[in-house]
Amino acid sequence: MDENSLRSIALFDSLPGDARRAIAQHADELDVPEGTELARQGDFAYEFFVIEDGGADVLRDGDKIAELGPGDFLGEMGIVNKVVRNASVVTTAPSRVIVMSEQGFRSMSRNNPAVASRISAAVEQRCQSLVS
Repeated sequence: MDENSLRSIALFDSLPGDARRAIAQHADELDVPEGTELARQGDFAYEFFVIEDGGADVLRDGDKIAELGPGDFLGEMGIVNKVVRNASVVTTAPSRVIVMSEQGFRSMSRNNPAVASRISAAVEQRCQSLVS
């Protein structure tokens, strides 16, 4: 994928160009139709997603608990903490997503600890907001 696409994502915008290039080497951009299930509650996480364009609903036990849009990310909790997905995520419009496999994420993390640190901080922040 093109590293310039990552500049528009808040999670990656402040990273130096070489870090974005490294991420781009481990990620793909996908166009997915409305109604695509990006994650299924209870499944093991093997991918990390960032919504580049479009949107999705987050469903827990069938109930909508959140809406996601451009710049939002998902799946990081499962691959960082090696736990099953705690919600399903289904696109609500045709969407463009950036996807990185767990293997790609781990490789990128070893080579770019600043990115791993940033994503881990986001996971910690999400975990704290779920407890509050």
